Amino acid sequence: MDIAQLSTQLKTKTPAMVYLILGKQQVLQQQAIDAFISLIPENEQVMNVGRYDMETTPLAVALDDAMASPFFGERRLVIINKPFFLTGEKRHSKVEHDLDSLKKYLEHPEPSTILVFAAPYEKLDGRKGIVKQLKKTAVLVDASPLDERAARQRVRTQLSTAGFEISEAALDELVQRTNADYGMMDASLTKLKILAYREKKIDQSMVAALVPQSLDENVFDLVTAVLKHNQIKALNLYQQLLAGQQPPLRINAVLVGQFRLLIQIKVLSKRGLTQGSLASQLNVHPYRIKLGLKTARDFSMQALENAYLGLIRIEQSLKTTQRDPSLLFQLFMLQYSQQSKGARDTKRG
Repeated sequence: MDIAQLSTQLKTKTPAMVYLILGKQQVLQQQAIDAFISLIPENEQVMNVGRYDMETTPLAVALDDAMASPFFGERRLVIINKPFFLTGEKRHSKVEHDLDSLKKYLEHPEPSTILVFAAPYEKLDGRKGIVKQLKKTAVLVDASPLDERAARQRVRTQLSTAGFEISEAALDELVQRTNADYGMMDASLTKLKILAYREKKIDQSMVAALVPQSLDENVFDLVTAVLKHNQIKALNLYQQLLAGQQPPLRINAVLVGQFRLLIQIKVLSKRGLTQGSLASQLNVHPYRIKLGLKTARDFSMQALENAYLGLIRIEQSLKTTQRDPSLLFQLFMLQYSQQSKGARDTKRG
């Protein structure tokens, strides 16, 4: 189940005895944990909520707490954070974990305890017996990163629940400025709700005023200007990044990364990989793949490679000389345009 379904279930049904929150989206992990904590009255939380980090605390300590009776309350909540022993990750930890005791607990969970495993991982090691048993016993809560569509829906639901509206244009702006990263979108909502507290309506101008564009988003505009040989716009965008105190090497590294991604998308999409498969194989957010596919379709592999190699040369110059970054970028743009003109003239010939 997702976080919205979990919240609804916890409000309407008796909670299960064991839950597994699995996924790397930190904000969803926290929202799920907050939903569990809300089940315990505030005046009981000190005595009846236990949180244990498995990177520093033995599992036996958490299980002892889970087996104890609630202290002047109806139920106890025990949260086991970062249970790395459920993954295939090899760690040299000084903390010993008694997995046999966990196996016995899962066979007979304490009815008055809600035991929650908060696992901020992409997946668990399904070959392990303890993982197989946990998946049979626990209710699985999905905290994996949201794609663009799910992130949009989650934002709409959150705002609606809080009594706010957001226009479609404002939501588009929010998606663009955060690269559809739900964690960044969620972090922006508090500021937007404060700005819109009177009318309870969030419009595009509010998002543009309060939500800064990420470096990746600014650089994506720059990439487009480079590929279209719009030298004036490209130089203006580059100088804006420098004026924003972005280090030249960092700007160049992000540019190189964007062109490398476009080349990879170009190659792999020709092999028939879908948007979802590309995102998975390249370990990139689906929204960036979506934008990349649009760009890669419009430009030749030669154009992408020329830009990529030119930016590699800028990186070498930035590291080995004291030449002005703006001048280096301007020279790159001139050379890139000449290469493209030469390629067109060759085709005509």
